[in-house]
Amino acid sequence: MTNRRSFLKNAGLAAAAAPVVLAAPHVKAQDKKITWRLQTYAGAALAEEVVRPCVDAFNKAANGQMVIELYTADQLVPTGELFRAMQAGTIDAVQSDDDSMNSPVDIKVFGGYFPFASRYSLDVPTLFHKYGLAEIWDEAYGEVGVKWLSAGAWDPCNFSTNKPIKSLADLQGLRVFTFPTAGKFLEQFGVIPVTIPYEDTPVAMQTGEIDAVAWSGITEVTTVGWDSVVKYFLTNNISGGWCGSFFANADRWKEVPEHLQQLWRVCMDSSHYRRLHWYWGGEAALRAGGSKLELTSIPDAEWKTVEEKAFAFWDEIAKQSERNAKVVKILKDYQAVMQKAGQPYRYG
Repeated sequence: MTNRRSFLKNAGLAAAAAPVVLAAPHVKAQDKKITWRLQTYAGAALAEEVVRPCVDAFNKAANGQMVIELYTADQLVPTGELFRAMQAGTIDAVQSDDDSMNSPVDIKVFGGYFPFASRYSLDVPTLFHKYGLAEIWDEAYGEVGVKWLSAGAWDPCNFSTNKPIKSLADLQGLRVFTFPTAGKFLEQFGVIPVTIPYEDTPVAMQTGEIDAVAWSGITEVTTVGWDSVVKYFLTNNISGGWCGSFFANADRWKEVPEHLQQLWRVCMDSSHYRRLHWYWGGEAALRAGGSKLELTSIPDAEWKTVEEKAFAFWDEIAKQSERNAKVVKILKDYQAVMQKAGQPYRYG
């Protein structure tokens, strides 16, 4: 909070005012070194795993020509204001999902955990690189002054709670910290979505402000210490892989020489690759007995009704814009291919 107050003061921001561009130049005249401020959605502990390695690798390989300064969740601006701050040039780059940072684009609903859009983490990069989502994201953000750079997968979305969840009825009245679109979908099952700052989650669980988090898989719950304030972990999930991206202010991106742009792309790819195996292996090991949380499950037949409701939810989202309809069609086409391919792509 001290860093954030200092940052906002120096930037000349008031709480009720829109973000403004900082007076400090992005390129230092004396040595031409480019300095970026990148804020991630992740808290300090998680950031060490999901973004710090690629930032450190870039800074070392850039050999003094460019430095990326990394800031964690809400450190400079609240997560919900990340897009506006980046668009205005208050910060230079962001790692987040579209939904959490409140992007003013129609496709923001597909960021984070769009219900049942993925079964496994590999579905996310496949959809972007082989089914055309990359071109759609690039087009959408190009319309609002932000450069979409790269998308990747994180962990699945499970419920972590202080009471055992063994049926859909147990979700009734559950106050849950989750992502905006996921929360909207879950309301039909009696869930009450609650919005709080990411770093306030443990205290909110302890005080009873929230009853559960549907924010991550078990690896993240353990890494950030939430396993000390929850008791149960529901093995059913509403998405197999969180969809997040790296973004940059469009003007700042143009200032970066081509060889450094390419270097950053390689480092982002390395980050996506690292998370694939870090989460995949972590989820399995912890669920197999490495966690102190008790695992619970809703029967498959009952959970199947949730998945069926998701497809109806997709159709509602498709009505919002032509571009959303195009994304939903891609998701449906992809699901059909995966089902036809059978095991190991899809079971049941």
